[in-house]
Amino acid sequence: QVQLVESGGGLVQPGGSLRLSCRASGSIFSVFAPSTLAWYRQTPGKQRELVAHISDSRDTNYVDFVKGRFTISRDNSKRTVYLQMNSLKPEDTAVYFCNKVGTQQWSWGQGTQVTVSS
Repeated sequence: QVQLVESGGGLVQPGGSLRLSCRASGSIFSVFAPSTLAWYRQTPGKQRELVAHISDSRDTNYVDFVKGRFTISRDNSKRTVYLQMNSLKPEDTAVYFCNKVGTQQWSWGQGTQVTVSS
C-alpha cells in the first residue's frame, strides 16, 4: 500500500509563491520511479482537477490556467514530487493533492490547503 503526504500549503497574498511537496511511502519502491505523477486540486463542490503532471522521463504538462506560473518536478530518490507555484491568484485557492496518473491510482492523501487572499 502506498501512502501520500502533501505539505507546503498555506495562506499567501496574490502574486506570492508557495512550494508544495508530496512524499510517497509504503510499498512504493518499484512503482514510484516509472509512474507519471501529477498534482490535482479541488475546491468545495467541484470535482478534483488535474493541474500538472510529470512523466518518468521528466516530460511535463500543465493545464492552461497554470502554464508559465507553476512548475512540477520530482526526486525519485526521495520519492517526492514538487509543485512550485508562482504569481498565485485568488482562483488558485484549493486543496492540492498528488497521485499517479492513469488507472489504479494510489490512495489519496489529505491534501494541503492553499489559500490566496489579501
